[in-house]
Amino acid sequence: MSFSPSSPLSSGLKAEAEAPRVIPASRPPLISYRGVSKSYDGTVVVSDIDLDVYEGETLVILGRSGSGKTVLTSMLVGLTEPDAGTITVAGVDITHLRSDADWRELRLKMGYLFQGSALFDSMTVGENVAFPLVQHTHLGPEEITRRVYEKLAQVGLAETEGMEPAALSGGMQRRAALARSLALDPQIIIYDEPTSGLDPITGDEIGQLIRRLQETLKVTSIVVTHDLRLTALVADRLTLLYQGQMVFLGTYREFLHSSHPEVRRFLLQERESPG
Repeated sequence: MSFSPSSPLSSGLKAEAEAPRVIPASRPPLISYRGVSKSYDGTVVVSDIDLDVYEGETLVILGRSGSGKTVLTSMLVGLTEPDAGTITVAGVDITHLRSDADWRELRLKMGYLFQGSALFDSMTVGENVAFPLVQHTHLGPEEITRRVYEKLAQVGLAETEGMEPAALSGGMQRRAALARSLALDPQIIIYDEPTSGLDPITGDEIGQLIRRLQETLKVTSIVVTHDLRLTALVADRLTLLYQGQMVFLGTYREFLHSSHPEVRRFLLQERESPG
C-alpha cells in the first residue's frame, strides 16, 4: 500500500466571510466511505454513510455526543469494523485488510490525537514524543532527539522535553500529544475532540495550530468535534451527523445558511450554550 505526496494548498486562516479553498472535482479522494453502517447491540450508530476526504483538506465531522462521529474514525484505523459498506484509503479497501503488516503500514501513515491527550504520565514530554520513533523506526538516539525537538517546536513547545506531563496546562498537554502524533510525519491526522475541556481562548489556539500544521505540512486532517467555534477556524468542509446519518456536507458558510432543520437546531443549541 502506498500514498502519493500531497499537493500544495493556499495559506491563510479562513475567516467566516472568506471563500473556502476549492477542492478540484477531478481529484480522486484520498479517503472514501461508501455505504458504511455500524450497529451495536441492535442500535444503529452510523447508517449508509457516503463520504469523501480529499488530499490536503481539513474535514470536520460535527455532531453531538452519540451521533456516531467517533465511530467513523475508529473504523479508519481498524479499531472498529463496519457491518456493511467499504472504506478505501489511497485506493486500498481497508475493510478487507486482515494482516497486521498491512494495518501497521496504514497506521504509520496516520497520526491520532486522542481526546484528553493520553500522554504517558511515567514519561517526560520528550519521551512521550520519542515513543513512536523508538517503537517503529531504527533511528539512533541523536536523530530521535533532533526530531523530538523539531516536533515540539512545531507545536510551540520548544524546550519542554524534560518536563513531566502533569506540569503542563491542559492546552500544553494537547500540544505535546499532537507533537507525538506528528513524530512519524503522517500524511493523515485524526483529531478526536481536540478542544474538549479547554477554555475558548486555549481552544482557539489549538484551532489555529491545527490550521497552521495543515498548511505547512500539507497533511490531510479529519477533526471530530461538537465545537462550532473550532469548526469555523479549521474546516475546509464539514459534515453534520445526526442519529448516525449525514444530514449536511459542505463549507462552513453553507452550513450557516442551510435550511435543514437539524442544522438550524444545532446552530441554535450552540448559540444558546453557556460559555
